[in-house]
Amino acid sequence: MKKEFSKKWNSSIQPRKQRKYLHNAPIHVRRSIMKCNLTKDLRKKFGVRNMTVRKGDTVKILRGDFKGRTEKVEKVNRKDYKLYLSNVFNEKKDGTKVKYPVYYSNVRITELELSDKKRIPAKKEKVTK
Repeated sequence: MKKEFSKKWNSSIQPRKQRKYLHNAPIHVRRSIMKCNLTKDLRKKFGVRNMTVRKGDTVKILRGDFKGRTEKVEKVNRKDYKLYLSNVFNEKKDGTKVKYPVYYSNVRITELELSDKKRIPAKKEKVTK
């Protein structure tokens, strides 16, 4: 099996090939892979189902120990596909607190950081025939 990354790869049922695709993806492709679902009101407002998560967005955690909490994104780690959120810490045995990484697919965007005007998607009008 080839070890290089291919943009032409469509998909596979085999989990090992899916993991390999994610592992070998370059950083600029990982950005487009790291899309999170939007809440229903944001979907209606912008006309898209998901968007790339960014620093400054507010997200709700859907899975894991911190399920149900709504926090702001402080850092996006594309190398590991992880998000670091404010007030989400893991406590070590010695009592120190460490940022807890959350996988991008386990969150839903509740509020977008819209300081960049290019981030607002153009509404797609439904074509009826």
